[in-house]
Amino acid sequence: MNIAAKPPLTIRLCGPRGFCAGVDRAIQIVVLALKSYGAPVYVRHEIVHNRYVVEGLEAKGAVFVEELNEIPEEHRAQPVVFSAHGVPKSVPEDASARNLFYLDATCPLVSKVHKQAMRHNKLGRHVVLIGHAGHPEVIGTMGQLPEGSVSLIETIEDADAYEPADPDNLGYVTQTTLSVDDTAGVITRLQERFPNLTAPAADSICYATTNRQEVVKQAAPGCDLFIIVGAPNSSNSKRLVEVALRAGAKKSLLVQRASELDWDEIGPISTLGLSAGASAPEVIVNEIIEAFRARFDAKVELAETVQENEHFLVNRELRSIELTHEDMAWVNG
Repeated sequence: MNIAAKPPLTIRLCGPRGFCAGVDRAIQIVVLALKSYGAPVYVRHEIVHNRYVVEGLEAKGAVFVEELNEIPEEHRAQPVVFSAHGVPKSVPEDASARNLFYLDATCPLVSKVHKQAMRHNKLGRHVVLIGHAGHPEVIGTMGQLPEGSVSLIETIEDADAYEPADPDNLGYVTQTTLSVDDTAGVITRLQERFPNLTAPAADSICYATTNRQEVVKQAAPGCDLFIIVGAPNSSNSKRLVEVALRAGAKKSLLVQRASELDWDEIGPISTLGLSAGASAPEVIVNEIIEAFRARFDAKVELAETVQENEHFLVNRELRSIELTHEDMAWVNG
């Protein structure tokens, strides 16, 4: 197909998009651990919710396990990394009991939510956690406190049905990757029902979640299709699909790789929105753009709201190890 035959397409490329500082840090921790200690480096659960990242780290020598008892006796001196989503207190306790050397890659913003929940508990409040059941971050946050100290609320309907033992002594926190708008609705309903509900000392939803949702809201109106690069088990990526539809995109899809694109389903379009969840690598965003350039006379327009300059330090044990551009080119391009 020659250039003249290709239909025109405007791609509204969102910024910020893709890796947040917490995800970037978690991946760097595994890469640096492999450079420092050699393979294998064990990782408990997916380090972040992205198969490309997981498979890329596996190719470098990382071994992913569900539980610590899967680590062979002969490799007990090798590092084990805890995922960016955070873990219950019982996990590092178990690692210590097994004499394992562990590196905690929990996002500092998730750790902040843990501290907020613990502060509520220390002050005698029952903790209300707004989040999605079964998500690793929710499991990790609930696991910071004794069983029965936390009640999970997922929806406004849950907030309506909730009957706490002491309605005047509640404090809430939220999962960091939720939709800002949906969370606001749940919080409002809880505050209507429980006027003495205490907010956390700082907003629980992380800056990266908020920033990615805000730019998608701005870019979505007039888009024939909005593609979010991300994994089906990535909470923040799924929320971006919902945000794009609510903000005016005619259609929105969650895509892991360009090979998943169904061109018959996509059909004729003239304006495409494109963003990526916080655990999606930039190389896949570029892959998607190139796939559309192969079929359309595409021009890319940057839709940017803010620039992110946050950087989280890796674990102290790894700070002397050099991290080069080549070390991260497989995800950053």
